[in-house]
Amino acid sequence: MKTSEDIKKMVADKYSEIAHQSQTENANSCCGVGGCGTVDYAVFAEDYSALKGYQSDADLGLGCGLPTAFAKIKTGDKVLDLGSGAGNDCFVAREIVGELGKVIGVDMTDAMIEKARTNADKLGFNNVEFRKGDIENLPIGGNSIDVVVSNCVLNLVPDKNKAFQETFRVLKPGGHFSVSDVVLKGNLPEDLKNDAEMYAGCVSGAIQLDEYLDIIKNAGFKNITVQKEKSIVLPKEIVAQYLPEEALAKYYDSPDFGIYSVTVYAEKAESCCDPNSNCC
Repeated sequence: MKTSEDIKKMVADKYSEIAHQSQTENANSCCGVGGCGTVDYAVFAEDYSALKGYQSDADLGLGCGLPTAFAKIKTGDKVLDLGSGAGNDCFVAREIVGELGKVIGVDMTDAMIEKARTNADKLGFNNVEFRKGDIENLPIGGNSIDVVVSNCVLNLVPDKNKAFQETFRVLKPGGHFSVSDVVLKGNLPEDLKNDAEMYAGCVSGAIQLDEYLDIIKNAGFKNITVQKEKSIVLPKEIVAQYLPEEALAKYYDSPDFGIYSVTVYAEKAESCCDPNSNCC
């Protein structure tokens, strides 16, 4: 890994490539786009098909949870999806908010924005909007969003402190978020931590769960809750490409290390100002 800009370019390039594949292609190409040199995204993905509003054309199988199912979205809400991809979570959220609500998806990848807008046009939705933008500097006004969701994206953001500060900024007082993400417990082997493919595959960009929750707290959020936690086991044929045999055995036998998919909920207080000041 190099600079933040290098990381962002690598992620954007990888997900631009993924945008041109279907969910089936991503799941069946051994390890996602690019062949077996990267992580199998199907290991992380959850089944959306039972959720109302689900659109198969918008599901690229890249998530690691079902944040919209936990997000307490109501009719008429204004919802923001961070890293909206082809629009999967946005269309599920739109089913809940109805015609009186609004859903905005933000993604930094042109190919994903184009795919999402095409899907929205096919569905005839006039209250679902997709904007190109950086999660560390959201193209969204402050105090304007009721609910934020995100699915396996924030682990890809180099500056997670800034990402959650921006989430806090755009939420209305009394608003909340529910995000699914990949986190760690214990130390990730260095050969995995330093690999660009593992970063794009949501592994080496993941941080410790305790650190993740502290970042959320330090951004000003209250009532932080882990709504769901699921252990993720990477296939040996993938991990073996990065670790020597001795380290590979240690990786799978260690009781002190794990990769997890978590869905985390938190609220912005009803009346609050900048979390860095003393008036909250």
